[in-house]
Amino acid sequence: MKYRKKPVVVEAIQWTGHNVDQMMVFCAGKAHDIYENSHGFDLNIHTLEGDHHASIGDYIIKGVHGELYPCKPDIFEETYEPAE
Repeated sequence: MKYRKKPVVVEAIQWTGHNVDQMMVFCAGKAHDIYENSHGFDLNIHTLEGDHHASIGDYIIKGVHGELYPCKPDIFEETYEPAE
């Protein structure tokens, strides 16, 4: 059998390395360990599967049940489009 994924609207924010306050509000305390490395600032996001690393440019997606997960920009742009 074949299945089609149901369309779902999610909230997302792109980590720029400069939007720490906005990220903290969006992630409601689940973003932590913001640190500087040779490429800029990175952070860790607490997800249902444990902590995941998010690099600058990654999108942080809030799922239908409020769960968070990082997504690389190319995958995000292939998978999601703006909703009304």
